[in-house]
Amino acid sequence: MAALRRRGLRVAAGKVGPDFIDPGYHEIATGRPGRNLDAWICRPEQIAPLAAHAAEGSDVLVIEGVMGLFDGASDNPSVGAADDDPGEERSSSTAHIARLLDAPVILVIDAASTSQSVAATVHGFATYDPRVRVAGIVLNRVGSDSHEVLLREALGDLKIPVMGALRRDDAFVWRDRHLGLVPVAEHREEVQRSIERLASAMEQHCDLDAIVDLARRAPMLTTPMPLRADHVADVRVAVASGPAFSFIYPDNLEAMEDAGAELVQFDPRSARALPEHIHALYVGGGFPEVFAAELAANEPLLADVRAKVTGGLVTLAECGGLLWLARSLDGKAMASVIPADAVMTDRLSLGYRRANALVDNPLLELGVEARGHEFHYSTITPKGDALDIAGRFVSGAAGFASPRLLASYVHFHFGADIGMAERFVAACARHEGSGNYPAS
Repeated sequence: MAALRRRGLRVAAGKVGPDFIDPGYHEIATGRPGRNLDAWICRPEQIAPLAAHAAEGSDVLVIEGVMGLFDGASDNPSVGAADDDPGEERSSSTAHIARLLDAPVILVIDAASTSQSVAATVHGFATYDPRVRVAGIVLNRVGSDSHEVLLREALGDLKIPVMGALRRDDAFVWRDRHLGLVPVAEHREEVQRSIERLASAMEQHCDLDAIVDLARRAPMLTTPMPLRADHVADVRVAVASGPAFSFIYPDNLEAMEDAGAELVQFDPRSARALPEHIHALYVGGGFPEVFAAELAANEPLLADVRAKVTGGLVTLAECGGLLWLARSLDGKAMASVIPADAVMTDRLSLGYRRANALVDNPLLELGVEARGHEFHYSTITPKGDALDIAGRFVSGAAGFASPRLLASYVHFHFGADIGMAERFVAACARHEGSGNYPAS
């Protein structure tokens, strides 16, 4: 993405799946917000409109995959590539998104410690599902010039062009943490330097002309833009930001703005109080555990949040936001809005979730089901009873809610239901007179 941008192209970025961190890197590379394309949460029929929104005003849309090409979620674990029904497949895999967009796939292969076997690997990916078009190969972690020659010779009979061969270099090893890459918000300048270094390597070792030509030869799609929220009311929403809380979909924020929300950002590590004259609070996910000491030390803000939210301020908190609203996180005092305590563990809770509202709340009416995902290493006690959660390997009640609050581990994407943004803003207008804004 960064190398194409250096050529003067307007580059848009997409990310398969519900990832928050990678789109932050994409934004550095492209200068535009990174967008998520998730067919399980947002449904297959929304992928082309969401991709069109991502690509609006650009010359090329580059979509990064998730895991392996065919890895994804499915409600039916027996589903595979051989099934005749194209609607029944491993939803939101990279292959699924490529099919929905009729997009060519460039397969990035880890070529370390291999030579002839690379052909078997590529052959398997290229033939596993004939509906997916593997149109190019980039070899990664190539050891030397002679190693590259061996790899290209091995791939010669497959008739799939090798569009690049990136050398093995420790300078390209990215910093990671238990949820993946370290978010951009923590070390933006360092990430910028790393991406520029990587872009130079791509210019040297990849055929960018061939990659651009492949994109230009992709079939043309005609699709409407995604639905936009109707204007509901003029409200102000405080949005937690900064390194501790950077996991919010840009689509969610834009949908709130369309519904009438003015978004006011604040950093919970340093702000001494919530922004003035607000109707609601939105706290997304992130790494509050990394900044727990700073968050706990900011007692004036915690006291203000506790007073305003318990006093009726409309509030939406997802994952990390749930931990911040709890009584404590790993023994450190938090806002004490939620009557529960959180601790970090070494066990990952990961996966798509169906969430049925057991309590009427600002996002979901009682009995309404929404799709989302969880990705965390923490637990909270008690779990709460606001949502009936169902996933492949999990089920049960969890989360905390009232007509003015929803706090849970589940991340929701408003591309799945634009009505969630409208309902949230309507809740702000309906409960005007509580919170810390002046009553009308």
